[in-house]
Amino acid sequence: MAFRKGDETAFRTVFDQNFKKMYNFSFKLLKNREQAEEVVHDALMNIWINRERINPEFPIAPYLYTITRRLALNILRQMATSQKTIDQLWLNIEKVTNNTEEAILLSDLQSFTEAALIHLPPQQQIVFKMSRFEGLNYDEIAVKLNISRNTVKNHLVSALKTLKNHFNQSDVSYFVLISLSLLKK
Repeated sequence: MAFRKGDETAFRTVFDQNFKKMYNFSFKLLKNREQAEEVVHDALMNIWINRERINPEFPIAPYLYTITRRLALNILRQMATSQKTIDQLWLNIEKVTNNTEEAILLSDLQSFTEAALIHLPPQQQIVFKMSRFEGLNYDEIAVKLNISRNTVKNHLVSALKTLKNHFNQSDVSYFVLISLSLLKK
């Protein structure tokens, strides 16, 4: 009854009788000494602040256990949410990094391809660009350029051979293989 009326000596008795048990209970949940101690202090502070609402017919220990467990679970929930947030942040960072790396590699490859295209005869350049950049098939290119389907095919085959040789001479094929393997990780 003295505790409910605000007697600090009575509170000290409740504190001394329950602190160690509550601390051990909290530590088993949290596995962290500072957090366990903070939880017990918060639980004891909670019963002190709400002492007038406590039913004197019931022992205080179960009430303290309930508060301590709730506070410890709140900390665990916050830690889980924080870890989940951190994991999600890392995933987003990795995704952005991978997208950036892919864009840079693709840009470099496109630049290299464009530089290699300069070495092709003009008609082969046009056929190659229409096929690979515009996505047109042999028949569509033949109609647009007013040449036969076989001529389109021959220009494209010659252009691809020339580009392949250019890539092989400059080790771009090695670069492309390394880039693709890095992008898949």
